[in-house]
Amino acid sequence: MKRTKPGETKLTICVWHPFAFWRPQPVMTETIRKRWPEMNVMHLPNYDVLPPELPDTDIFVGYSLRSDQLQYARKLKWLHSTAAGVAQLTYPELRDSEILVTNPRGVFSVPMAEHTMGMLISLARNFPDSVRYQDKATWGQQALWAMPQQLTELNGKILLIVGYGSIGRELARRARAFDMRVWGVTRSGKGDTSQVEKIVSAPELGEALPHADYVVIAAPETPETKHLIGAAEIARMKRGTRLVNVGRGSLLDETALVAALENGHLSGAALDVTSVEPLPEKSPLWRAPNLFITPHTSAVSDRLWQRETDLLVDLLEKWFSGREMTNVVDLVRGY
Repeated sequence: MKRTKPGETKLTICVWHPFAFWRPQPVMTETIRKRWPEMNVMHLPNYDVLPPELPDTDIFVGYSLRSDQLQYARKLKWLHSTAAGVAQLTYPELRDSEILVTNPRGVFSVPMAEHTMGMLISLARNFPDSVRYQDKATWGQQALWAMPQQLTELNGKILLIVGYGSIGRELARRARAFDMRVWGVTRSGKGDTSQVEKIVSAPELGEALPHADYVVIAAPETPETKHLIGAAEIARMKRGTRLVNVGRGSLLDETALVAALENGHLSGAALDVTSVEPLPEKSPLWRAPNLFITPHTSAVSDRLWQRETDLLVDLLEKWFSGREMTNVVDLVRGY
């Protein structure tokens, strides 16, 4: 595909999300305009004003561009997603086009790894119930110890990271500092082994699960990963395992999760993502025992939009100089 020069390029930024922080911050537009003052950079407040801007847009930066919108983007050459997950972009019209698609892979890895490490510590030390006792001004020492999910340690325990990508690698580095034994799961069974004891392939997941003390789901959302962890997989985990999902809600069978928490097969679980967000008030997840929920905040950080901006500027530098692009998405695989 022929690439454009800055002076002949229109770049349109458009994201609207009910969570205001997911909308691109001014630093992104300001930085790009300062670097390429000759480029036409549009930063739109919402999708209502997007249609008139699409026909002459060369580069689109946003979370989503629907198929009915894509048909009007006749000059579009490159779409950069501000979200790492691109399930919303895997429709045939875009997949079969020659439009380059990139994402911010790696931008969220550090905050998500730190958040996940906090969840692991919270499950091992039962911080959620400690806070509940604090709210009631109750010294719950004996009660906390008497709970079925007794206070335990992370060191020496096996952490199985399902989806050993950039987030998994950052998590592994931190888990090793706690002397955990880390195993990873990738689609192919290959990957960087510098931070893990072993990497197994997706078909070998069932064989690895019985060994794990902690299981973290950090895989991408694709048709193949729907309910990647379901009733059968949870049943293969040993009694007392603790489960964390920071990937996507669709990767985990939530009905099976609730059942395993209620019957005590799982000692605890933590979710940063759910199949429906915001999580409805009547969802049984709110009342499931020993379940710690954070409202999809694992990727949120005060450094996020500077990282997003730095990555986009680097990609634009590559685009305009004709160099090989990085962070390219394979829409067939879905990541």
